[in-house]
Amino acid sequence: MLRGSLHSRLLILLLLSGIAFMLVHAALVHWPLPQVLEWLDWGSAPQAWGWVSLALSTVLMLPWLIWLANWQLGPLERLLRALEGATLSYRDGDYSSSIAAISGGGRELEALARAHAELGLALREQRTQLAQRELLLDTLVQNTPVALLLCAVEQDQQDGVIVYANLAARQLMDEGRSLTRRRLAELLVDAPPALREALQSREDRLFSIDDTVHGTEERFHLSQRRLLMQSRPHRLILLRRMTRELSRQEVASWKRVIRVISHELNNSLAPISSLAHSGAELVRRGDAERAGQVFASIGARAAHLHSFLAGYASVAKLPAPHLQTIAWPEFVAGLLAQGDLTLDGPLPEGPATIDPAQVEQALINLVKNAHEAGGERADVTLSIQAQGDQWRLSVSDRGPGMSEAVLAQALLPFYSTKRSGTGLGLALAREIAEAHGGGIALANREGGGLQVSLWLPKLSAAPGP
Repeated sequence: MLRGSLHSRLLILLLLSGIAFMLVHAALVHWPLPQVLEWLDWGSAPQAWGWVSLALSTVLMLPWLIWLANWQLGPLERLLRALEGATLSYRDGDYSSSIAAISGGGRELEALARAHAELGLALREQRTQLAQRELLLDTLVQNTPVALLLCAVEQDQQDGVIVYANLAARQLMDEGRSLTRRRLAELLVDAPPALREALQSREDRLFSIDDTVHGTEERFHLSQRRLLMQSRPHRLILLRRMTRELSRQEVASWKRVIRVISHELNNSLAPISSLAHSGAELVRRGDAERAGQVFASIGARAAHLHSFLAGYASVAKLPAPHLQTIAWPEFVAGLLAQGDLTLDGPLPEGPATIDPAQVEQALINLVKNAHEAGGERADVTLSIQAQGDQWRLSVSDRGPGMSEAVLAQALLPFYSTKRSGTGLGLALAREIAEAHGGGIALANREGGGLQVSLWLPKLSAAPGP
């Protein structure tokens, strides 16, 4: 509609201009100019359609054409200037600009001005909604208990300045002070070693920090992601306190194991009671042969019950470490002889002071879990490194790894994702590491797989029984 109306108007104006040009030209070469020239005896008029008459006609038509162009294009030029100014205001984030009605522009330009005004109103409403949503999102992020850090990544793949940090991150990293525009590496200089090592690893993991004020241990789950913002790489860090959740899960796990033990005890004690009654009756009758079979069944059921309870008691009744000085080559040789396991890297020099039986049992459990993870058995490796004042013993595999939900609960006693699993392997390894004064960390590997690391102090600070 708009294009057709303007097209029709310009076409009519061009037709009128052509008719006017023909009339002027006819006046110059036919009538009345030739007659006037003859009457004044000034000579003859220009020849029809000659160059002189055409040039003269064009000169006479120029004022008309200029006036006509200004009359028709003036409103359009004013509208274009107004659109340019409004567009520049939109670019600067000012959506309050509007275009006044263009006088003489016709209904087409007025319709365009109204459409622009409606566009400005829609943009202002959308901006208000976005501002409200941003305020709501910022309020939620700032008050969430999960510590959130967003760091720019520099060209050397090192963390640059901190772009965003919520209240939990500020409290955790620098006692509530602002972290924006500060470098993460500078903050980690005075951070607890476990936190510094976790943030430098670039992997999702669990770790613990000792709370010297309350004399407790605080466990955290670290989740990290790479993302692009404004075409620049950034690193998103999420630190979630897991102590309360782990405590709740531990209580739930103990309740579950009590139900399992009660069920197993009932399933065993009921047959034992029945068999004991039958055995007593057979003895009273003098049927020694059948009584012996009954008592043998009672013994088998009691042995099964004893074996079942012994597995659960291994976690609850772990003895204090019996520390000995061992050489790593001899210790590792015994491990390599027990199954499919490859040593990754050289062994550290110098002896270690550990309970070799307990640490060996912990590593055997970790190797068993790695073999059952679903990767190639040949990819299960063991590495022992000296890092600061601690030994790091890591068992790695190339299985599917763990999801965040499983990673957060994997160290809980009796928690297992395998149908036939007891959930005691990682829990027992954790108990052994902590009994030595160390800890355990789980992290998904780049390229797939899981790495479980035991941290043991070089100079043992094992707590007493």
